[in-house]
Amino acid sequence: MKIGVQLPEVERVVRWPEVRRMAVLAEDAGFDSLWVGDHYLYRDGSDERGPWEAWTQLAAIAAVTSRIEIGPLVASLPFHNPAVLAKMASTVDEVAGGRLTLGVGSGWNTTEFDAMGLPFSRRVARFEESFGIVRRLLAGETVTMSGEFYELEQCVLLPVSQRDRPVPMMIGSMGPRMLDITLAHVDAWNAWFAEFDNRPELIAPVLQRLRHACDRVGRDFATLEKSVALLLDFGTDEPRRGSHNAITGSAAQMAQSLHAVAEAGIDHVQLVLDPITEATVTQAAEVAALFRG
Repeated sequence: MKIGVQLPEVERVVRWPEVRRMAVLAEDAGFDSLWVGDHYLYRDGSDERGPWEAWTQLAAIAAVTSRIEIGPLVASLPFHNPAVLAKMASTVDEVAGGRLTLGVGSGWNTTEFDAMGLPFSRRVARFEESFGIVRRLLAGETVTMSGEFYELEQCVLLPVSQRDRPVPMMIGSMGPRMLDITLAHVDAWNAWFAEFDNRPELIAPVLQRLRHACDRVGRDFATLEKSVALLLDFGTDEPRRGSHNAITGSAAQMAQSLHAVAEAGIDHVQLVLDPITEATVTQAAEVAALFRG
């Protein structure tokens, strides 16, 4: 099972020098992947909070790392013009030397849609049209279309990618319609930890629902990479994300939870660290090392 780390979002303000150190530390520690959220603004009863813009961060992370996979967890397609998003993904993948996975979703936080002047209504319909455009452009097609939301005239991504296959795509959703739209085309699927209450023993029922969704669209379940985010609580005095049945205990106990995730059928886990600091990245690396034996 691959093990990745999600970099800071809004737990606290983290400046670029610290983000850079975390990214390099995670790569040097042997993690398989690094992820950033694609959000703009939160207002949820606490202070207003906002992360750095995802794609700018990803380009910078790509430039300061050399081996580790990177990606958005996940990119909200209704935030972006799909052709421009495909161009950004292709460019970041070039900077990264073919290490990008494009995670996609439809968004959920009405606050940021309203704040940025983005339409929230019919966002799944917008996602469907956008997903088709992004997928076709990344596959090297020249796209001309007049859809309900977007019009393209002989759009093509140039320069051509040096990859021998398109940038991998991952769907971050359990919505039946979203899965019907994407499962025939994506390389991977992801569930946020709230989907299974951050309890490894509840992953199996989620995967069973995913298997049924694959059957609906004729996708071979075995060929789909299954990934989940998992919240680990390191119990320090740093600003916190807040508990959601977070995995706690010693490094050995946390490693046992990773074994349970792998045994449930997960191929790739993204660790969400509470708090997220350079010190906890190092602690998480110790957990990963124990898991790998």
